Amino acid sequence: MLNYSLFYKPMVRKTILTAIFLMGFLFIIQAQTKHSKTTAYPSYKGLIMAGYQGWFRAPSDGVMYPDEKQVRLDMWPDVSEYEKTYPTGLKHADGSTARFFNSNDKSTVDLHFKWMKEYGVDGVFVQRFFHNTLANTDERRRNTVNVLTNALNAASVNNRAIAVMYDLSGLRPRVQGSRQGQPSGQESQNVGYDCSSIIEDWKFLVDEIKVTNQSGAKTYLHHNGKPVVAIWGVGFPDRPYNIRDIGLERLIDFLKNDPVYGGCAVMLGVPTFWRDLNADCVHDPYLHDLIRMCDIVLPWMVQRFSPLIHNDMDRYRDVILSDLKWCREAGIDYVPCVTPGFSWHNLSRYEFPNDVKPVGSIPRQGGRFFWQQLSTAMMAGANMIYVAMFDEVNEGTAIFKISDNPPVSDVAKFVDNDGRPSDWYLWLTGEASKMLRREKPLSLDMPER
Repeated sequence: MLNYSLFYKPMVRKTILTAIFLMGFLFIIQAQTKHSKTTAYPSYKGLIMAGYQGWFRAPSDGVMYPDEKQVRLDMWPDVSEYEKTYPTGLKHADGSTARFFNSNDKSTVDLHFKWMKEYGVDGVFVQRFFHNTLANTDERRRNTVNVLTNALNAASVNNRAIAVMYDLSGLRPRVQGSRQGQPSGQESQNVGYDCSSIIEDWKFLVDEIKVTNQSGAKTYLHHNGKPVVAIWGVGFPDRPYNIRDIGLERLIDFLKNDPVYGGCAVMLGVPTFWRDLNADCVHDPYLHDLIRMCDIVLPWMVQRFSPLIHNDMDRYRDVILSDLKWCREAGIDYVPCVTPGFSWHNLSRYEFPNDVKPVGSIPRQGGRFFWQQLSTAMMAGANMIYVAMFDEVNEGTAIFKISDNPPVSDVAKFVDNDGRPSDWYLWLTGEASKMLRREKPLSLDMPER
């Protein structure tokens, strides 16, 4: 008789292997549905994106910044268009109470994205700070995503690009005490944080709030067809963590290659002089290894250049040209950083009382410094730009509507808007966006309306 098992065994093995293959294929198909396959913004190229802090919160009593001695803002927003504003402890010259907005109000975020659309600002990276990733339950994480959720909706309504930027500020590799969520009464011990919590947080953002698959119009920023995730704060020597010891390789690999939550383009925020591993950067070639794992490198150029230094834009140009050459050879993309100016007098007075900084230490010059950076970066060959920042009045870098009539105080001092209209920097950013896309000729001279 024939031994039919000789025929059945290969057939059984083939059937099993086919089933395994189909299960794996279905798993991949299911995983791909985590991110939307379509977006209005398939590439960062041709866009000017800004950073969005969204961290201004009204306390339970509704009075913001009640003590002028503890104000850490160096600019004051124009709040005339906000649906909701809140009293502060400061006064204008006419004696009226200075008011401020609350980032947690949906109407605030809606207004900001409405401005982006009106003036042609392409979109923003919403900052997600490290301490928010430490929430160890989905319920706790939900308490940290209100601004991001509102921003996703507003981006969809106004057809603006949006992406998440994880800011490593606050990461402490060795912390004396208990890790968040440690049972009460457990003996304190040295515990270290690393980037593992960002991995869990990204899973939450993808699963629970559909960050890469928002309802309505899909506007999450992609690059080379992949959703962009930024990691900022890598390679700065004043940070308490060693970039070799916080799991950055694992995080980058997860974002790029995880079969369910990966498939992302990673942008790494590094110091200005990352290429030479000098000046404001750690002297560790491992940083270059990390950068080569990523898709885009973003140098942080705030405070590194000034209109008060003769021909400093030549130095800015040369840095960008050399950075672009390095990135071309490494096969990654490059986005330079521009900023309107810088000031942290009140911030430094509060945090560094023995080293108080002057008001407007890097002056805006009515937009001239901002335009010098924008035009220089484009002339050097940059095809995408990052603006620092959309709403950061703490360090005087905001481009949203700023008041030329800030509060008056014997203690707190504010940078005004140099007599320009409150929307001046929004308008300049929109003009630069048109020039970046060659919708109008590039002008080295600041445009006027």
